Amino acid sequence: MRLNRFFSAYLIIACGLLLHTGCQEQAKPAKESDTGLPSKKEVEVKPSSLQPRIMFERLVQNFGEVPPNTVNTGEIRLTNTGEAPLKITKLGKCCGVVAKLDKDKTEYAPGESGFVKIEWKSGPEPGVFARDLTVHSNDRKRPEMTLTVKAKIVLRITWEPERLKLFLGVDNAGCPKVTIHSLDDRPFSITGFKSTGECITADYDSSVEATKFMLEPKVDTKKLDKNLAGRISVGVTHPDGDEAIILFDVQAKYSIDQPVILIFNAEPKKPVVRKFSIFNNYGGDCEIESVSSKGGIVAAKFLKQRKTDKGYELEVAITPPAADGKTRFTDVLSVNFKDGESLLVTFSGYYAKR
Repeated sequence: MRLNRFFSAYLIIACGLLLHTGCQEQAKPAKESDTGLPSKKEVEVKPSSLQPRIMFERLVQNFGEVPPNTVNTGEIRLTNTGEAPLKITKLGKCCGVVAKLDKDKTEYAPGESGFVKIEWKSGPEPGVFARDLTVHSNDRKRPEMTLTVKAKIVLRITWEPERLKLFLGVDNAGCPKVTIHSLDDRPFSITGFKSTGECITADYDSSVEATKFMLEPKVDTKKLDKNLAGRISVGVTHPDGDEAIILFDVQAKYSIDQPVILIFNAEPKKPVVRKFSIFNNYGGDCEIESVSSKGGIVAAKFLKQRKTDKGYELEVAITPPAADGKTRFTDVLSVNFKDGESLLVTFSGYYAKR
């Protein structure tokens, strides 16, 4: 009897152990050998090693010598040398240059090529033209690549002088003759003559063609007095240069030896005497009538003038304004002459530190 009870207990314990072991086995993760499926670690997606690669046949588009005022176009081939699709995400802009992708195509398969088309217009002045534009893509190695556009703007016409120095009170303002001629011996004609304020004119016959022209400018001194600086534009029909630009300025009647007058350690409301020299560039006298403040910030008083070898030495009393917590003051001094002319002088003052 006891033996039967012992045997029954043994069977119950054994079944319990088998059941516990089965639960533990179910709790363990399945292995590939058990289920035929990959493990969780092996299911993770790894990044592809296939990448796009952008390649340009050249990084510099050199147009060489170009004439002024002309539209210039070119293109640079690009190729996807990688093993994944190449995407152009952005085509940068630069001043004076229009760049776009051929047929607006932005995606290229491996081995496929396309073009970056470039267009720009040269200016009227001779010189070197250089611009950079950036191409952005999904190429991880080179996400940004810079293309350079360069050229040399060359005129096939030339003129003398390139700048006119004119003088008031002189016959025809002392304006010389202007010569325009072609450098490649190609004939051209004059199509126009314009100046700032229409103060300078010249006669010409647009029906005449030649390789060289000599113009005799005529100056209206009354108009010139109101346009002391400007430019002359002469239109021509030469294919490699349609305009000659000549700058002009008028020699001021009066000038000063100090472009800016400085006052240090100034005291509010306390006059400071300053000396500076005035010159008459036309050789006459400097008859000063008064001195005044243009900005009304300081009080200015003309004291006296003394003739020197080169001009006149002038003494002026300048009274700084109240400080009001400021450390400096600025104003413009107007030296007024009896002939109606005036000379503007800039000055800056610094208060004494307390």
